[in-house]
Amino acid sequence: MPRTNPSSATASPAASSPRDLPEPGGLCAIHQPNLLPRLTTLAKLFAADYWIVLDDVQFTRRDYQHPARLADLDDPARQQWLTIPTHLPQGRPTLIRDAAIAEPERARRRAAGMLRQHYGASQHWPVLAEALDPVLDAFTTGRTAAVAEMSTRVLLDLLGWKGKIVTSSQLPSRPGRSQRLADLAAATGARAYLCGTGGMAYLDQTPFTARNVAVAPFGPPTTGSWASGRQLSALWAFAALGPETVTARLHAFAADDTLMQPAADEPSPSRREDVPLNIPSRVRPRPAPSRTEGSRLHALLALRREPRQASTQARRPRQRAARDSA
Repeated sequence: MPRTNPSSATASPAASSPRDLPEPGGLCAIHQPNLLPRLTTLAKLFAADYWIVLDDVQFTRRDYQHPARLADLDDPARQQWLTIPTHLPQGRPTLIRDAAIAEPERARRRAAGMLRQHYGASQHWPVLAEALDPVLDAFTTGRTAAVAEMSTRVLLDLLGWKGKIVTSSQLPSRPGRSQRLADLAAATGARAYLCGTGGMAYLDQTPFTARNVAVAPFGPPTTGSWASGRQLSALWAFAALGPETVTARLHAFAADDTLMQPAADEPSPSRREDVPLNIPSRVRPRPAPSRTEGSRLHALLALRREPRQASTQARRPRQRAARDSA
């Protein structure tokens, strides 16, 4: 499949033609467009063969669709929110794809300044600055989702990810949270759906079973270096470690077939034989990894230092505290 092209425009919300869809039989991830996504989110997309951008669900302010948590290059415990000011034309029911940027040019200048302030001293900044140009250009669309999606595209491109990206508004699906996800996965020919820990809390696997799509939980550790990986934008890792280092470790992560745990209500052993043989080995049902095996995930990003205790509290609005558990 062709390498992600961050400069390509997002397809219009219409039914996808067969040539627009990825090769069948792969592993898909379905996720809302996040602004400069966290390392855990980026790792899930990187582990998939294609990403379905969930753009036709309600925009949620208390989520990572328009903010990103930046960290100081030398002291990641010092953090600051970068937020795209967003207007919802239809009020709370506004869909992600319809959310509008308030004062796009001013928002672009502020984003460019904050990114340079936090990471301009990195030896990797020239590469990152060039990669981020399409993200800043996307502000001219006036759409928050366009900026968020582009920010994820460029990070995946830096990783050399060769997957396919399609949007949910291009694909047929039925209402119902789990039913929609199962339909989207099946519409792309997926044989397995990569589901994060948050999704597993509510996911009903019945629609997936009906569509012959396996569910592969994705749950990186929540301690040590990974604790910040669930909060900070992955851009900090790119700036501190360099794209090549992050890429090498994510490739090792994606290649480790002990990392995908079976779903809690996976089929019985007799029904496991029904799992298509062309599902990638890393997502076929297998025994849950032990604590020792799980520690391999912890090595995904051996950060050059553990965050030191901050002398001051991270700057963030109190109402956004709920994001930390996302």
